[in-house]
Amino acid sequence: MPDAESSRWISTFLDACAADQGAARNTLLAYGRDLMDFADWLGRKGHTLAGADRLAVEAYLVHCDAQGLSKATRARRLSSIRQLYRFAFDEGWRADNPALRLSGPGKAQALPKTLTEAEVTRLLEAARRRGRSPAERLRDTALFELLYATGLRVTELVSLPLAAVRGDPRMILIRGKGGKERMVPLSTPARAALAEWLDHRTAEDEAARQAGRATSRHLFPGEGRDGHLTRQHFHSLVKDVAVLAGISPSRVTPHVLRHAFATHLLAHGADLRVIQTLLGHADVATTEIYTHVLDDHLKDLVLTKHPLARKG
Repeated sequence: MPDAESSRWISTFLDACAADQGAARNTLLAYGRDLMDFADWLGRKGHTLAGADRLAVEAYLVHCDAQGLSKATRARRLSSIRQLYRFAFDEGWRADNPALRLSGPGKAQALPKTLTEAEVTRLLEAARRRGRSPAERLRDTALFELLYATGLRVTELVSLPLAAVRGDPRMILIRGKGGKERMVPLSTPARAALAEWLDHRTAEDEAARQAGRATSRHLFPGEGRDGHLTRQHFHSLVKDVAVLAGISPSRVTPHVLRHAFATHLLAHGADLRVIQTLLGHADVATTEIYTHVLDDHLKDLVLTKHPLARKG
């Protein structure tokens, strides 16, 4: 059986996958089985998830091969392990990812799901009209404009302090996973949406003070334990907005909008290192997966701009 710390790591990781990425139940079950098998194997070898190194991960993959597991299963297990350690690194539980540089058994790396620019425009328009009240519509607009303008992780977005956006800032300070801080710029539409939402919050807070009620220090207050909009609530909101925009809700999660932010920036010529900084990735290798968006762009350049390109 895995040790208590390893079990806690796996449980916390699965909760984050469900909240941040909207992972399906079957996906979570597969992750859980893979990681429990890995942790159980480590335990039999006298290791833990916290202490395992690259050699231990490689030895486990050899063990899986010896068991006769298919390439697809072994690739999925490595993916589960890599994602767990990436999460552990971001959370500050480990100083490295021992599975980061390991190559899988021939299975191609899955590309991140994303949306077209036109689809994102439809989502932003839908967010402006979804709410049942003017206040909800202002909040939803600010949430979506901020997410697409900054590529924030969903937890970073919903937990933003009110003080971070006072005074119409051009950039805001984000405290990410593991307490790491970074600056992200705000687009003009995001600043406009924020300004309208802040005007509402100012009036709402003033009314609360006059009535003797406490005010929230969060930009997006909520009924959750932490006092701000919960990840689960926002995930559900994103699904509702997708339906209103005429896009399958299975294709849209907060994490997909983060992917869209990075993908669209890269497609318009942004530097990979800049995107790495904006996303808060510790390793540029994590950001490199977005280079797939250049494929069609480069092909178009060759077919239309090369001096020998055929006409018509």
